[in-house]
Amino acid sequence: MTGTTLLDVVEAHVGKGPGRAPGAVALVARGEKAEVGAAGSVDTEGSAPMARDSIFRIASITKPIVAAAVMMLVDDGRIALDDPVATWLPELASPSVVRTPSSPVDDVVPAVRPITVLDLLTFRAGYGFPADFDCPAVQPLFDELKQGAPRPTEAAEPDTWMAALARIPLLRQPGETWLYNTCSDIQGVLIARVAGRPLPEFLAERIFEPLGMADTDFHVPPAKRARFTSSYRPGPEDGTLELTDTPDGQWSAPPAFPSGAGGLVSTVDDYHAFARLLLAEGTAAGRRLLTPESVRLMTTDHLTAAQREASGLFTGGQGWGFGGSVDVTRTSPWNVPGRYGWVGGTGTTAHLTPSTGTTAILLTQRWMTDPAPPASMRDFWRYAARV
Repeated sequence: MTGTTLLDVVEAHVGKGPGRAPGAVALVARGEKAEVGAAGSVDTEGSAPMARDSIFRIASITKPIVAAAVMMLVDDGRIALDDPVATWLPELASPSVVRTPSSPVDDVVPAVRPITVLDLLTFRAGYGFPADFDCPAVQPLFDELKQGAPRPTEAAEPDTWMAALARIPLLRQPGETWLYNTCSDIQGVLIARVAGRPLPEFLAERIFEPLGMADTDFHVPPAKRARFTSSYRPGPEDGTLELTDTPDGQWSAPPAFPSGAGGLVSTVDDYHAFARLLLAEGTAAGRRLLTPESVRLMTTDHLTAAQREASGLFTGGQGWGFGGSVDVTRTSPWNVPGRYGWVGGTGTTAHLTPSTGTTAILLTQRWMTDPAPPASMRDFWRYAARV
């Protein structure tokens, strides 16, 4: 790859053809030096070229931002990691658990202990997706809570959403097993209730405004929609793409349920500002937003070996901090121990490596077809690991 630039890597995966996206923007930074590559178009029609400030649906790389917001409340002394969440989420005061993961949803036993804030942050509260999506207690997460692919217009407002959640039994006992996704949405409701204001307002005041993340939000206003990309999923034929959303679609108005699991839109530079906050142990422009201890907890693996193994469909057997995975073994060139970040199902990825001070962010419009990273991400990570 000698002589290869970031733009070369991006261009190899955009355009027409199998596995390609209409466009992409990538950033690889170390210290104050950042390389950015933007290629392709904002849509399949080629109506405008992709640009550094293009806005994307970032899906699950929303999760680290929301986890950081929870830790700000911990730093404020308003909540503690070992606090039962029922203090603010009374709907979860007496959860039931299916007798076994394969049991019907009405075959339940009581939870052996309360769900804590730490359980939510480590995805071990008992709610979420296992490797087996056919478990009976998983289906209501899709049908009633609209989990899965981000669909801002479909989920109910937070109180109604929580009431529906309370009717669904846990798949596992609190603290027992890592399960994907749902805990980040619960974190979003927790933040709003502890702070006494909507999640978008809290994130704007405590994270987006201090970091200058002017284009990060749960919707895109009309003045910015010329920079908002369209979104696509792979079609049934190799190389085809099906339109899933346009700039005037589901993100054109504030959602009833601002999803902490995957509802944000952002740009590569906005997300870089968030990554720099974590690399600087919680400071930005001389202002402390997070304590070093909170950043350390976010970026440290909290899973047991058995929990890591069970999460392998999603994490590749790596660990989990708060809101993102933490590499613990070097299985690929990019798996540096301590590397923290995550991927988004809409075709996004963002990681930071504290040991090298490196940030790597890739934003595309092509949805992933399964949890395994596509070739575009693997090639991007390989490039970032060599910079």
